[in-house]
Amino acid sequence: MKNLSNKLIMSVSRLLFVLYLILLAYFLFFSEHYGRTISSGEYRYNLTLFKEVKRFIEYRDVIGPEAFIVNIFGNVLAFAPFGFVLPIISPDNRKLLNITLLSLEFSLTIELLQLIFKVGIFDVDDLLMNTIGGFIGGLCFFLARKMLRSFRRKYK
Repeated sequence: MKNLSNKLIMSVSRLLFVLYLILLAYFLFFSEHYGRTISSGEYRYNLTLFKEVKRFIEYRDVIGPEAFIVNIFGNVLAFAPFGFVLPIISPDNRKLLNITLLSLEFSLTIELLQLIFKVGIFDVDDLLMNTIGGFIGGLCFFLARKMLRSFRRKYK
């Protein structure tokens, strides 16, 4: 019974991970709401850490609450599922350092694709926020796993 349960959890997790990647790709490369369908024809990038974060904080009243929240917290929240689901579908990546480094690598890949295809902006602030999101997702995985193990021991 336990083996069947683990296989079901793995299958559902893989499906959710693929759906997550599809949604992430849509919002990062194709979403009209975030201006992703318009290629600027030029390379746009920010290589100064916290430059965009400071700008969004400074002009939060001008840009509005949605743009502020999406830019400051959206990247963290968008990458938390990556850090949470990755150790479920890949037991070899159940170290927080691995999860964090893979989050950084995945984020760097996305940022480079945005730069190459001139969709969005290559932003080191996004790299940092995305990596923090993956780290937080990994922490949530370990906390959930610890709670589940404690629950199983208690009610065994």
